[in-house]
Amino acid sequence: MARSLSIAVQMDPMETVGIDGDSTFFLMLEAQTRGHRLWHYEVRHMSLSEGERQADGTRSARLYARARPVTVRRVRGDHFTFGEEVLLDLGTMDVVLMRQDPPFDMAYITATHMLEHIHPKTLVVNNPMSVRNAPEKLLVTHFPDLMPPTLVTWDIEAIREFRARHADIVVKPLFGNGGAGVFLIRKDDPNLNSLLEMHFARSREPLMIQRYEPAVRLGDKRVILIDGEPAGAVNRVPAAGEARSNMHVGGRPEKIGLSERDLEICRAIGPLLKEQGLIFVGIDVIGEWLTEINVTSPTGLQEIARFDGVNLAERIWQVIEGKVT
Repeated sequence: MARSLSIAVQMDPMETVGIDGDSTFFLMLEAQTRGHRLWHYEVRHMSLSEGERQADGTRSARLYARARPVTVRRVRGDHFTFGEEVLLDLGTMDVVLMRQDPPFDMAYITATHMLEHIHPKTLVVNNPMSVRNAPEKLLVTHFPDLMPPTLVTWDIEAIREFRARHADIVVKPLFGNGGAGVFLIRKDDPNLNSLLEMHFARSREPLMIQRYEPAVRLGDKRVILIDGEPAGAVNRVPAAGEARSNMHVGGRPEKIGLSERDLEICRAIGPLLKEQGLIFVGIDVIGEWLTEINVTSPTGLQEIARFDGVNLAERIWQVIEGKVT
């Protein structure tokens, strides 16, 4: 057993946690089992300021958070207990888990810049610079041979031409999450122009357009990689009448194994993930194609534990403990 670690968990409010599916909660339970000490805070509780003057007259920035020690348990309606709030110097922690949900907006990006002041002396999981440089729908574009036909653009005419070539398409906001704002547009759907006008009237961000893969009706596979190595998978099957398979919108998790194609994809992307300090990653595979690489707050640990009897949280902590020590 590794030495006891001090771990600050940057996440959403504890009151919102679903104890049967939340991967952060699962990681916290495992951390407690391993004898580690936990603190909880939200991004809005962070502050970056100059530190105390050193003996040589210099100062370095210090990152603080109003945090509370926390214990967790798998009891519905009573799954956590907070201690007294403290002003926590995050630079004194062994580990910070960056686990707040997207959207990947300027607030999210700012948090990664702030966390860079303490990483790697304090191990931030995942590496904040790599998270900032690897939004899920853009990192995947570095592996075009593994992807279905894909377009990232502001150009409405380019989107029309893409649909003319590929017929049915999926339109996604580039920095969304949980399936929000994802549309299946059939080749004869007259609503494409209205959808594009509405998006670009509200946002200056480009869209991602992908060829629709009918294999999604059989499921969108979430594969977990730990320090660049494939560790397990869960299939997510869309609900009846729904094009999206995300569990946030009613997708049904199912047991599934890793195919040879999945392993081929993992062999291609794993070295880059490991090199960039992306310890806990979830990729999405539809049929034969890699569609996203999720590095911000990937999920799936509890579903894999139920279906396969494998505790991937244990493996994640083993990797983290090894890197800290």
